[in-house]
Amino acid sequence: MNDADPTPLITDPLAPTPLIDSSLTSKNTPVPSHNEAVAAASGIVSNASILSYSTRPPKHTRQRTLASFNFTKERTVKKASRVISQTPTKVLDAPFMVDDYYLNLLDWSCHNVVAIALERSVYLWNAESGTTTLLDTDSDESVTSLIWSEDGTMLAVAKDNGTTDLWDAYQNTRLRSMEGPNCRVGVLSWDKCIVSGGAQNGIIYNHDVRLKEHKVSEWAGHDEEVCGLEWRSDGGFLASGGNDNLINVWDNRFTTPIMTRREHISAVKALAWCPWNPNILASGGGRDDKKIHFWDTIKNKIITTFTADSQITSLQWSLQHREIASTHGMPHNNIIVWDYDTGNTIADIKAHDSRILHSALSPDGEVLATSSADENLKFWTIFEQKNTTLQANTEKKIANRLKRTGSLR
Repeated sequence: MNDADPTPLITDPLAPTPLIDSSLTSKNTPVPSHNEAVAAASGIVSNASILSYSTRPPKHTRQRTLASFNFTKERTVKKASRVISQTPTKVLDAPFMVDDYYLNLLDWSCHNVVAIALERSVYLWNAESGTTTLLDTDSDESVTSLIWSEDGTMLAVAKDNGTTDLWDAYQNTRLRSMEGPNCRVGVLSWDKCIVSGGAQNGIIYNHDVRLKEHKVSEWAGHDEEVCGLEWRSDGGFLASGGNDNLINVWDNRFTTPIMTRREHISAVKALAWCPWNPNILASGGGRDDKKIHFWDTIKNKIITTFTADSQITSLQWSLQHREIASTHGMPHNNIIVWDYDTGNTIADIKAHDSRILHSALSPDGEVLATSSADENLKFWTIFEQKNTTLQANTEKKIANRLKRTGSLR
């Protein structure tokens, strides 16, 4: 080996690496402290702030607070997607309208004919042609209720003496007269060939119009006058309401009610079965109650309740939306359109000068007819179609078919 070659440096791999290079120190240079030595070895400037930035930090674009975490599910208020007019599409004079909460004197057939009773007379107004026909009742008895059959070919008319007449309205011919109780029948409801009548004595009389011996059953479930009656669309159940504040639901296979509820504290006239869920029944209470209850008739319980500010005289479900319209008497005489899912008011219409007594929905489900003690029959576009093009065509159609005539007499 050449003596000029340097001796190779042999290091012990287990020897600790010095924190400070000895070549950088001298006798005049103070020995750094342990913390300073560690900072120097780590590349940290000892006199600088650890949390300082050489450039401004990026902005935090997403705000995330406790409020943004949905710990509880809250009901959202759905903004109304349409504007409902506060003025009627048409108004007809209806003189001598009997101001009696317990009667039911208005109905609208599937053939677009409105039937209305004014004391002893029954008028038929064709919404397509605008023509009015007077039935040849020729009776001294006041009409207490009427209703069209499901196919719109027959009109049942009940009178103050308890009889129910069956009319072929297009031929203006009385087909038969069915004897009933010795008291008025204030409400009627059809189920195919059965017409049921709720009487002042609290009994429901069921008549099969095909039979000579027409009365097929009597159901006794109320202590006072029956003023609300509504068959479900499939004929499975009949709902009844009375001046005794009761609601009964009847199965046509039995003679006693399968459900009886006493939550209302006033007479129950307004009853309506839900069109999209046949097990849901809506009921509205009178002057001292002012509540709409929605019932699950299978589980026999209340689903929800809406509170109004006046007596409820009728209820009409929408066929287009998940909504229901209620008509009212004292003190507001208004129409309220409710969102069923939220209970919010979509529209509140000051409709009449006196209490609304009756209502009926057009066969297309868009126009609501209301009659009142102010002797007016009014038509309101409440449930228009969802499609805007269809809506425009509907408004023209409604305007055309309701523009004729101004009085029923």
